[in-house]
Amino acid sequence: MSDSKAASAESAPGPPNETRLRIDPRYLSSGLITLILVFGQVYVGFLHDLSQLLTAITVALAAELALGRLLTGKWLNPASAYITGISCGILLRSLSLWPFAVASLLSIMSKYVLRFRGRHLWNPSNLGICVVLFAAPGTVAALSEQWGNDLWAMGVIWLLGSVILWRAKRFHVTLTYAVSFVALAYVRSLMTGTPFLSEVAPITGPMYQLMAFFMVTDPATSVSSRGGRIGIAFLVALAEMALRLFEIVNAPLYALFLVGPVAKFVDLKRSG
Repeated sequence: MSDSKAASAESAPGPPNETRLRIDPRYLSSGLITLILVFGQVYVGFLHDLSQLLTAITVALAAELALGRLLTGKWLNPASAYITGISCGILLRSLSLWPFAVASLLSIMSKYVLRFRGRHLWNPSNLGICVVLFAAPGTVAALSEQWGNDLWAMGVIWLLGSVILWRAKRFHVTLTYAVSFVALAYVRSLMTGTPFLSEVAPITGPMYQLMAFFMVTDPATSVSSRGGRIGIAFLVALAEMALRLFEIVNAPLYALFLVGPVAKFVDLKRSG
């Protein structure tokens, strides 16, 4: 649910001498994003070069461990950096290795540099990916594949992802984003005359799985209230619709890049 900081599992009292299995949500998120990678590669084949994915993951892990040790004096849990690196490796397309390294490095650095009142404002991988896409559009593109006829793979991911998000108390964010996207796709179809199925089809792609399960739900960059998170999820979907109407490429990524930090800044400002 986050590539920067996963929500902590709540501990509830149990019967005496009962041993409860507690799994860090970051490891559940790491498993889910790995599942998306495996299914995407098997049924879509979106990894053109394994070295690109490995570069993104390696740079993210190295940057997290080095900066964490330097700035906090601790060796930080690398699970969040793994999610960041694999997100950059999946979502970027390029014939070169440098975009994957740069995106991962910028993503991790943003957590330590772009901060307000001790909190970072941008979802890390969203920032790194957007900066690289905007700065080098002739060299870098974003993943555009969809699951096609293998929708059962998407169903498995949504089922497992929903269970993980429910445990992390972020399922309402993903549900709001998905429902808003579908509703606004219908609005777009009325405005443009494009068939509804064509407008709603992108949500079946791996990019939207990462958006819905990791970026929009990121606990570290989400606003503090449940109602606020629901509202922001809708605003991200609304901003995406507006960008797509203006034929802006990579609209979902840019929508979160624009809406998320402003919402987090206002939330931190109001909380004092």
